[in-house]
Amino acid sequence: MKQNNYKPQIPDVLEATFDAAYLILDLIAALLFFFFSQGNPLFILYGILTLTLCGGDAFHLVPRILRAVRGSNDKIKRQLGIGLQVSSITMTVFYIILMYIWKLTFPELAAPVSTEAVVWISAIVRIVICLFPQNNWCSEEGNLKLSVIRNAVFAVTGIGIIILYAMSGNTYGYHMTRMVAAIIISFGCYLPVTLFSKTKPKVGLLMIPKTCAYMWVIAMGLQLLF
Repeated sequence: MKQNNYKPQIPDVLEATFDAAYLILDLIAALLFFFFSQGNPLFILYGILTLTLCGGDAFHLVPRILRAVRGSNDKIKRQLGIGLQVSSITMTVFYIILMYIWKLTFPELAAPVSTEAVVWISAIVRIVICLFPQNNWCSEEGNLKLSVIRNAVFAVTGIGIIILYAMSGNTYGYHMTRMVAAIIISFGCYLPVTLFSKTKPKVGLLMIPKTCAYMWVIAMGLQLLF
């Protein structure tokens, strides 16, 4: 039931402001990629990457913003659950796109077949697991076992991408080893939240540096663009 007397507290306002600013900045970045790409496939793909991130996270963050300013109700709880499912899938797609960005950024380098296969297989497995109704996305309890499995598989996807960007190193002076750091930070913050946030809500604060890490990834693309 909606809390009619709900009044947002300062932390609620800060959360809503941060989430809204993040989505707006992502959207602006996507438009910049498309507008200034001049047909360059690399920056068009960066634009798609940014829209995937923004669109997927919006499914989860818009209900969080509404909850922060209006209070919680059954409808918002359901939207949050569905949003978590959608963002889990789009986040996986994000890393597949990031792999192809690596290929376009470093055309003279060849991705190891085994690494590319691991990224694809683990990503597909995670997406399939995310579609299982047993995940109980819309319930407060969730499904800890499936959460561990799907995020362990997701970590494998991330490791595959880390290997690629570690391989390229400072090729062309792009300093893409920073991408390795961003991915490690994002996973280091994301995994504890998915595993423990229901029992220890304060762990959810790790989503702030996780979000900043993804913005860093986009910023690296903008640096190449300009």
